[in-house]
Amino acid sequence: MKKFLTGSLLAAMASTAQAADDVTLQLKWVTQAQFAGYYVAQAQGFYEAEGLNVTILPGGPDVAPTQVIAGGGADVVIDWMPSALAAREKGLALVNIAQPFKSSGMMLTCRKDSGVAAPADFADKTLGVWFGGNEYPFLNWMNKLGLATDGSAGGVTVLKQGFNVDPLLQKQAACVSTMTYNEYWQVIDAGLTPDDLVVFKYEDEGVATLEDGLYVMEDKLADPAFEDKMVRFVRASMQGWKWAEANPDAAAMIVLENDETGAQTEAHQKRMMAEIAKLTAGSNGALVEADYERTVAALMSGGSDPVITAVPVGAWTHQISDKALQ
Repeated sequence: MKKFLTGSLLAAMASTAQAADDVTLQLKWVTQAQFAGYYVAQAQGFYEAEGLNVTILPGGPDVAPTQVIAGGGADVVIDWMPSALAAREKGLALVNIAQPFKSSGMMLTCRKDSGVAAPADFADKTLGVWFGGNEYPFLNWMNKLGLATDGSAGGVTVLKQGFNVDPLLQKQAACVSTMTYNEYWQVIDAGLTPDDLVVFKYEDEGVATLEDGLYVMEDKLADPAFEDKMVRFVRASMQGWKWAEANPDAAAMIVLENDETGAQTEAHQKRMMAEIAKLTAGSNGALVEADYERTVAALMSGGSDPVITAVPVGAWTHQISDKALQ
């Protein structure tokens, strides 16, 4: 009898394992607290409870989420909306199915000794800018300020910035791109103090665009099985995010456990998670249409060189989030 029960249990366990649906998630960047909600959902069993077997793929400087999903390498990707909408206009039918990040963490961080005290002072300065899709909010901002970005007199010189803050530290640029939760603290850790700096948050300047949304290929949403899988994925992911907001230090430690590179430190990840929690606060996972419309308006206001040239159609849906939030 004992042998029979053991065999039945094993069979049941095998059946359950087989029933789990595989989901591959491509991150926008390397393993860090920016993606804590997903690692928490995995570690706390939220995905497993939804019958999902989730593989989380770290990103990096040579990984473009749009290219990964276009090539079939992921079911769902994390990307910033400017990049996703630009890709959609070029023919890659990405759809935003959830928006865990409510606010933008993007900033320009400037040295006071460069003479920058207000946006008007950007003229004739060198500014560090990330590319690979991250330049779009910056270019929109400069257009709103009436500043050319070709290095001409009275405009700004754009320095293609790596994912570090060296140009600011070495005085190669007056300002560099930073995130509230990451590169700003690299500047501080390098020895500059907050009093040495002036920061301009995109959110405060009215040029913020949506970051870190979840995107899938549009044609996949017509498949009821895929739709159901994404509903469960979004529900578990948001459960992970809210757990991370409530337990930031513990969430940071879960991220560290998943960092196979060993590059991250406990102090940095805990600090990052505290800042990330401010950006996800206020989101239940559903995209807010007003935030979307603000992003589209920003991307279309690029003068002779807008990021997108037409209002997107079908670029987001509540099809998944509505069911996930029930």
